[in-house]
Amino acid sequence: MKQTTRKKMKLGDVATYINGYAFKPKDRGEIGLPIIRIQDLTGNAYDLGFYDGEYPEKIEINYGDILISWSASLGVYIWNRGKALLNQHIFKVVFDKVDIDKKYFVYAVQKKLDEMKMKTHGATMKHIVKKDFDAILIPYPSLNEQMEIANNLDKVSRVIVAYKKELQLLDNLVKARFVEMFGDVKDNPHNYEIFLIKTLLKSCETGWSANGTQREKKDNEIAVLKVSSVTKGYFIPEECKVLDDQANIKKYVTPEKGDLIFSRANTREMVGATAVIMEDYPLLILPDKLWKIKFKSSVNVFYMKYVLSSKSIRNEFSAASTGTSGSMYNVSMDKFKSIKIPVAPIELQNQFADFVRAVDKSKVAVQKALDEAQLLFDSLMQEYFG
Repeated sequence: MKQTTRKKMKLGDVATYINGYAFKPKDRGEIGLPIIRIQDLTGNAYDLGFYDGEYPEKIEINYGDILISWSASLGVYIWNRGKALLNQHIFKVVFDKVDIDKKYFVYAVQKKLDEMKMKTHGATMKHIVKKDFDAILIPYPSLNEQMEIANNLDKVSRVIVAYKKELQLLDNLVKARFVEMFGDVKDNPHNYEIFLIKTLLKSCETGWSANGTQREKKDNEIAVLKVSSVTKGYFIPEECKVLDDQANIKKYVTPEKGDLIFSRANTREMVGATAVIMEDYPLLILPDKLWKIKFKSSVNVFYMKYVLSSKSIRNEFSAASTGTSGSMYNVSMDKFKSIKIPVAPIELQNQFADFVRAVDKSKVAVQKALDEAQLLFDSLMQEYFG
């Protein structure tokens, strides 16, 4: 469906935006209504706080409310976790000015997030000021058209969610197969021999962090990987920054087929994220926050990935990590090498690796379908809101 009108309205003329309350650390307790911060919306929080006192009714949120984070991490969300209280730096949207479909509004704001990011201010915590937010224009067709647009986008969104769930199920299948074959790494029920990680390494190299720009990489340009290239558990080569200086590269450490890439710096929960490299990438280099690991022939790289990804070993990485920042912790190479792990017979490791490769073939097909659905969604968003 194509829009028959390109009438536009400013966000400030569409609805009223109520900012959350500046709760203090002493306000956060263990009983009462949950206090919702930006990190609670993005899924990066692990310490939900509660408030059990008097509060202004306007900061109460309920199922179906639309929330917009306007500081640090810009985003738009449909709240679906029951009654809660809104912290500062988040708007609750009150639709009291014009007739507008809620889902249409969410998609429209989602499309405008990049434009909002261009208007942010602040050296430490980027934010968009209210007048700039209010001035953002969105298409405003008839209510029936809005509902039809939202319905079309919902259909594609549901397909995308279904493919993502299928990928997650395939990941869970591999994890379950690992436990079925080898048991819990911490318990070591088969009494496999225990080795220090350092005794299993052929090499472990750290990269070099260079200045780069987030943009599309041209042929033959060299880019430095970001930590996010491995945090999902598989390698994402597009997560990189093109080097600003292509001539003066101090250290070449490139991902090669068979390598395990290890994240030695991240949030405390994500330290130790890994990805197996399936082909050579001569035009990508590792930063100093990623290690390139090659193992001896006594261990299979896929077996090692799932050992290192197990909950008990990840907890050891987390416990061994240091740092004062709430967003970036580090584990030293010495501590990494000194961790002990059980090593199964290589024949069993290879059987497991064959299973992983078979599942990966299914994942490739699902990922391709997901990419196509995402491309359709993006093109529709551009058609409706571009």
